[in-house]
Amino acid sequence: MPVTQAPPISFEDTAVAFASKPDFALRKMYALFAAMNNNTLVKAGGGLMKVALKWHLPGTKALIKNTIFSQFCGGETIKQCVPVVEELGRYNIGTILDYSVEGEGSDKSFDHTRDEILATIDLAHRSKHIPFSVFKVTGLADSGVLEKVQASQPLSAAEQASYDRSKARVDAICERAHRYGVRVFVDAEESWFQETIDNLAYDMMAKYNRESAIVFNTYQLYRHDRLEAIQRDCENAQRDGYYLGAKLVRGAYMEKEARRAVAQGYPTPINPTKEASDQLYNDALRYCVEHVGRISICAGTHNEASSLLLTQLMQQHGLRPGDQRIWFAQLYGMSDNLSYNLANAGYNTAKYVPYGPVEAVMPYLLRRADENTAIAGQSSREFLLIQKEISRRKSIR
Repeated sequence: MPVTQAPPISFEDTAVAFASKPDFALRKMYALFAAMNNNTLVKAGGGLMKVALKWHLPGTKALIKNTIFSQFCGGETIKQCVPVVEELGRYNIGTILDYSVEGEGSDKSFDHTRDEILATIDLAHRSKHIPFSVFKVTGLADSGVLEKVQASQPLSAAEQASYDRSKARVDAICERAHRYGVRVFVDAEESWFQETIDNLAYDMMAKYNRESAIVFNTYQLYRHDRLEAIQRDCENAQRDGYYLGAKLVRGAYMEKEARRAVAQGYPTPINPTKEASDQLYNDALRYCVEHVGRISICAGTHNEASSLLLTQLMQQHGLRPGDQRIWFAQLYGMSDNLSYNLANAGYNTAKYVPYGPVEAVMPYLLRRADENTAIAGQSSREFLLIQKEISRRKSIR
């Protein structure tokens, strides 16, 4: 198989990574990430922000919107996200609009979330810069019912009706995505109802992935059994004549999963070490690229080694950087050294762009702040890259 030659890529190239940021924007980022490198400030500040929002203290929302919110979110509404979509598009980076509002658990809130996701699909249909939509099943369904289904516990008539309405919401989203040719991610969630989510995703794939991968399930590779799940799902797709869509992530619920396993006395589903998760993630990349005739993948990762490995695997298997079956994705406001350099080299790249009312996305924002907090006296990777670009710009003036 011929090796496809791709442009050289370096994730240290800050000139490309921050090409979209004028000096004032870079200085603003510098100040924000400097603050997030202070562990004490992050922990105290997060609590103060939540209290200030709850009490409606004047100026609080404006302060948050102009700092951490503008760094990590596209806006409060889909319409407000459009300038971000266009700006990323100028650098050949796609947008994945992520409605980051947790449902209230009522049919009214579930229906509202369904309608919001449908609106993102409608916009994706009209925009060349939005390659995917995304949703969490718990935004459309009662998690307690999902858990009972997985545990094979009998549902009451009301619970069965609730579950049927949830499945109809999922189908409405996937049908619209299929009709418009917009790929859609089904996000992964907690293991005690993930199997129910998986089965919903497989049903949608069997229905809508006959010509190409439209519906993508998400695999959390910090779970030690997920490569086996991908292999099983690929075999099933091959047997039943549909295409498997696979979004590969490391995972988002490790602490919660570990606590529940201890509390209920069952073995943890999480890999024993970070190194084991990294190895499993990379093994999953290898398997998916080897089976790219049946699997389309999105590597949702901020890990530079895994991202570089995927570019190398593509070259080894003769796949062009722009092959539509393989995508890279990172969160908006983070890892621009990956996103912009991958896109600059011709790889399909997208940013997850969360949106929603400031108050509703505060949990998301606080997680981002916590992720970028200095550990053991070391500055975060983001902060160091911003420092490097500021120094580079000064040196050429």
